[in-house]
This record gives sequence, structure tokens and C-alpha cells, in this order.
Amino acid sequence: MKPYVIGLGEVLWDVLPEGKKLGGAPANFAYHVSQFGYDTMAVSAVGNDALGEETLEALNEKQLNFCMPRVDYPTGTVQVTLDDEGVPTYVIREGVAWDNIPFTAELEDLAHHTSAVCFGSLAQRSPESRATIQAFLKALPENALKTFDINLRQNFYTRDLLLESMKACNILKINDEELVVLGRLLEISGLDMQNNCWLLLGKFDLDALVLTCGVNGSYVFTKGNVSYQETPKVEVADTVGAGDSFTAAFVAGWLSRKPIEEIHRAAVETSAFVCSSHGAMPVLPERIKTLYK
Repeated sequence: MKPYVIGLGEVLWDVLPEGKKLGGAPANFAYHVSQFGYDTMAVSAVGNDALGEETLEALNEKQLNFCMPRVDYPTGTVQVTLDDEGVPTYVIREGVAWDNIPFTAELEDLAHHTSAVCFGSLAQRSPESRATIQAFLKALPENALKTFDINLRQNFYTRDLLLESMKACNILKINDEELVVLGRLLEISGLDMQNNCWLLLGKFDLDALVLTCGVNGSYVFTKGNVSYQETPKVEVADTVGAGDSFTAAFVAGWLSRKPIEEIHRAAVETSAFVCSSHGAMPVLPERIKTLYK
């Protein structure tokens, strides 16, 4: 089996004002990494319902590989409302299929053939999926890249969950608001935002910490180095999935062993394009797809 880049966690339907679109960070991430030429797979669970069937059809349409057992819970949905700037607010349904991802023999075998995985906090809100995600991380090859894209949503996280995930990852992706929450929970009180990032990088022995600050740009901290990129000014359609596409481009660049500044620039460009498109999974233009060639 060839090595895969895995998006692991929630698969769901974003119910937007103009209709529903397939979403959830793992599918968004896997889809965008695949556009950079990597073999990817989205891992989650869907229900034995019409929406579950529709999910698998939509993934096939996107030509996205998936490992998604059917379980006796409804397929996940999220009500998304957008403000005037296209920034989303989410109401996330509970007790759904992706809260109950089983750790199967197939999934364990997949872990053994994984070069990189991206996971977040949301899919770990239930004990069942949290146990599966942590078991998957433990089954990975020693040199696998483990990206924790923290994605804090509502009140679906605890200090213990975040600590366990931080210890398991080698790349942390976080935004400026999440950094404040994390600093408070972990009692990290640096002098400023950048100082807190350096403290987290050292405390958890991370290879990289990616900090996004919306219109105020983004930073990548690696041992002894920081890269800063301004956020490009684009006509925003909506920002749904923009963060996932940033992470995807970053991981693809890291696997390609490109210099940090080049990876950072590509991630910013990818995210800006997704912001200017409707929905989380637009087809990237060739100029972006070929950035690492």
C-alpha cells in the first residue's frame, strides 16, 4: 500500500444560506492536499441514512479517497450563517456519525501506511471518536507528520483533550483567538502573542507552529526562525474552509521539503484563493497546484 496523507475527524454538511455543501476539516484538507499531487484519504463515519449516501456520492464526485464506515447515528450537519464580511458562525449538531468513528482493523492498517495526518479538537468531543483518533496517532510510523489544526468550536474541548493532542503532534496550527484560549487553559503567560508561540514551540517540542491572524497576516515559528506573511487583499466570497486549505498547502510543502518561507507563501496564496471562492472545496488554479513543482 502506498503512503497516504490523511484528514481524520468530522465529515459533515455545511448548511449555508444558499444550500448545503459537503464540509468538515478532514475532507477539505484531504481534497486540497490531493490537488498538490499527493495520495490522500478522508477518514470519518457517516450514518445509515440518505445524507450518508449523499456524502459518499459527493466524495466520489470530488474523486476523494475515503474510509468512512456506516454507523447507526445520523450523518453530521452544521448550520452556517455568514456575516457581512463572509465570516461564518457554526451551530454544530451533536450525537452524530462522526462522534462515533470506530477504530477498525482497516483503519489500523491505514495508520501503518500514513506519511502525514491532520486532526483537530472538534472530532474528539466524544469519547468514542477521541479514542479512535488517539489510537490512530499511536499506530502511525515513527516519522509520520502529525498536524494538530486545533479548530476550537463552541465549548467542544477541554484542557485534557488539548494537552493530549499537543503532546501527540509535531505541527500545531492555531489562530490568534485560539492562542488566547490555549494560553489561558495551559497557564502560559508570555509577554505577547509571539512570545507565547515560542513558549509553546519549546514546551511541546514542536517542529513548527503556524499562527494565523486573519487580515493581520500569519506567522510560522520553527526552531530559531520565524516567517511572516501579509494576508493578500481579495474579494471575499466566504471564508469557509480557508483555514483547512492553508493547512493542506502547508503540509504538502513540508512533505515536499521546500524552504519554510516558500511553504508559507504557498499556504497564504492557497487560502486567499479559497476565500475568494464559494464553498470549501474549489478547484485550485494551475499556478497554485504547481507551486511545489
